[in-house]
Amino acid sequence: MSARRVVLKLGTSVLTAGTDRLHRPRLVDLTRQIAALHAEGTQVVLVSSGAVLAGWEALGFPPRTRTLAEKQLLAAVGQGRLMHTYATLADLYGLNVAQVLLTADDFRARARYLNARTTLHGCLERGILPVINENDTVAVEQIKVGDNDTLSAFVANLVEADLLLILTDAPGLYTADPRSHPEATLIPEVPRVDAGIWALAGGAGTHRGTGGMHTKIQAAEIATRAGTPVVIASGDERDALLRVAHGEPIGTRFHAHGAPLEARKRWILAEVASASRITLDAGAATAVRERGSSLLPVGVVDVQGDFERGQTVRVYGPDGHEIARGLTRYRADDLRRVQGRHSGDIAAVLGYEYGPELIHRDDLILL
Repeated sequence: MSARRVVLKLGTSVLTAGTDRLHRPRLVDLTRQIAALHAEGTQVVLVSSGAVLAGWEALGFPPRTRTLAEKQLLAAVGQGRLMHTYATLADLYGLNVAQVLLTADDFRARARYLNARTTLHGCLERGILPVINENDTVAVEQIKVGDNDTLSAFVANLVEADLLLILTDAPGLYTADPRSHPEATLIPEVPRVDAGIWALAGGAGTHRGTGGMHTKIQAAEIATRAGTPVVIASGDERDALLRVAHGEPIGTRFHAHGAPLEARKRWILAEVASASRITLDAGAATAVRERGSSLLPVGVVDVQGDFERGQTVRVYGPDGHEIARGLTRYRADDLRRVQGRHSGDIAAVLGYEYGPELIHRDDLILL
């Protein structure tokens, strides 16, 4: 079955075809495929890397220091050039493009999340191709998504895509690193991202990009939990976008988990919560996991990270496995003060309360 709304993520290695500059013939071919899908009625959202490399190319490939300041400078120079290239090529096929630059805060804050979603849905309804990148020129560590693989998963969540296609310089996920294990074989389907799949992740990407297979598996985990299947395939594959969008089995396909989530839960799952976690005792973990209970302070044994009220935190059982994510009603320091106590003690300890639950069941997603 053909996909009707596709998020396409293009890594720097695909945009350069393995060189140190944007490969215009590759960009022309990808634009042709996007235009063909538009003609069929399929909506496409493009998450594109390449701004930093485009800036490096524009400045004559100066020696790199790899600092944040340098990356922001190169992104400032290159982002406009990258968008000009996309706009020029899209015009050849009668398409309009829109630039959308995002940071992690655009997924954390409910109002900004809804504004971004409204903009993207408006583009898609009008047949405009949104071209998305992280706002590298202003992003600091605290507000960075981190890599465009993860960003593409959040965008797939945001627009409720029915396919996320990550094109890269590898044909997909292998049983081992094929560069050092020639006997490795391609894994065509992954029913669920588990510890065995994470063990295959490997290290970082090339010197041209920031991601490796690890970030692609992370993106697959995020998107599939929100109900969007993911395909990782080679950008060198002929007509890869068209073939995957039409359902042809190339690359590695990660299956979605159940039905797509409702809009509010998609927002909760979109929160960047990697450093924020609450660990429960066995009784509380069972109540949350099996009875759909709210999370109460009496069952909390550990609080890690620095988070504010209203942010998403990860919830772990005593065995170290993540069981849920949810919006906390209390900030981290206050949670530490009331952990292990009964709900009736919250006001006495803190001098205020926002309710007896640390995370209400309506704000909790079981994983």
